[in-house]
Formats: sequence, structure tokens, C-alpha cells
Amino acid sequence: MQVVFQRPSALSDKHTHYCPGCTHGIIHRLVAEAIDELDVREKTIGVASVGCSVLAYEYFNCDMQQAAHGRAPAVATGIKRVHPDKVVFTYQGDGDLASIGMAEIVHAAARGEKITTIFVNNTIYGMTGGQMAPTSLVGQKTTTSPFGRKAEHCGYPIKIAELLSTLQGAVSVARVSVHDVPNIIKAKKAIKKAFEVQLSGAGFSIVEVLSTCPTNWGKPPLEALKWLKENMIPYYPLGEYRTPEEVK
Repeated sequence: MQVVFQRPSALSDKHTHYCPGCTHGIIHRLVAEAIDELDVREKTIGVASVGCSVLAYEYFNCDMQQAAHGRAPAVATGIKRVHPDKVVFTYQGDGDLASIGMAEIVHAAARGEKITTIFVNNTIYGMTGGQMAPTSLVGQKTTTSPFGRKAEHCGYPIKIAELLSTLQGAVSVARVSVHDVPNIIKAKKAIKKAFEVQLSGAGFSIVEVLSTCPTNWGKPPLEALKWLKENMIPYYPLGEYRTPEEVK
């Protein structure tokens, strides 16, 4: 019998701890598929962040390292410099990367570290109870902004893809979404391309993935997907913000 669909070898056979409707699982699979297709699983090292994805090391069937909160890019930098022949990636949420880890990601990109970052942006702190994140939208209600985020008090949401694309060391910067099948396919291509950039030795690569958090948004999964499309994408436009061709 011909096999038409199966679990990627880079993905462990383990029940998920993520909430129903959470799109982390989709993103995990896309990363694993890219690793399989590039045939680099045996030389891949992932760095897990602190947040909802803190248990990422249980899902990826490759060598994994746990980092302190926000420090995944620094840890990945050390690993890559010691093992330049390895494929090194970080998997981080918006609270981890855009808040406590902002310095680490900016300087890793500025130095052109030859690592790949998968940045999951769901505009909220998921693991700790739904607090406002650096990426929370103006007007978005969270446990720490029950009346909606106010720009005059908390500033504006940080656009990571646009910010990092200004840095010369960031060779590949893209923003994608996983709210429907066509965009999932595009996300897969962007993630694979980011790994290819690392394999070419060109420099730093990052894919920002717009994701949902039905539990902390207080929405059913389907409604959460619709909310992402109607509210997040207008503020966080999808597309390639920097490509290797532009760097040359």
C-alpha cells in the first residue's frame, strides 16, 4: 500500500500538551517536514524557549537544548559556533523573543549568526495566563489590559519582522500565517527556505508565524482563526521582508 501521509521522522510520536485549537502543533509539523525534506535531522540541534513551547524538546525528534527565558538566540549562537557543521534553530514565542529576549534576537541578527529562528506570534503570553505581550494589538483585551491595550500607556505592538529586516546580518526575514491551508503551504515554504539559508552559510534567518491562542483569547478555535485573519494580518502584513538576493 502506498503511503500518502505520515508523521515526519523529525517529529516525535507523543501526545500534545497544547490547548485544543492551538496552532503550535501545525508549526511543529512544518518545521519537522522541512528538516526531513532537507535530510538534516541527524545534524539538527533545536533550542527550546520558555513559554507554551517550553516542551518543544519532547516533540522534535532531534537533539534539543533548553534555554533560559529569552536566551535561546544566545544559546543557539554558542552551539552553532562550537558546531558550525550543525543545523541550529530556535523555537520561540512572542513573550520570550520580543520581551525578555529582545536584546538576544536583535544582536544575533545584527551579528549575522548562522542560525534559524521560528518565531510564533500569537499576541499574548500564553503559558502564564494571557497577559499583554509586546505584540498585543492596540485595543486587545488581556488579563493585564482588561479594557484593551492603550497605546498612550503601553506603546505600540512591536513589528519584529520589520525591525529585524533593517539589520544587515539578517539575511532572510519573512512573516507567514497558519490560519488556513493556502497560508500553511506558504508557511512551509518559508520555513524550509530559512533552513536553506542557514545551510548556505549566508547568515541569520527568521520566520515569524502568526498563530492563535483560543484559550487566552477566550474564543473557539474557528473564531480564533477568523480573528487572526481580520485583526492580526492588517497590522502584521504577511510576506518576505528581507531575502538573500537583497543582501547581495
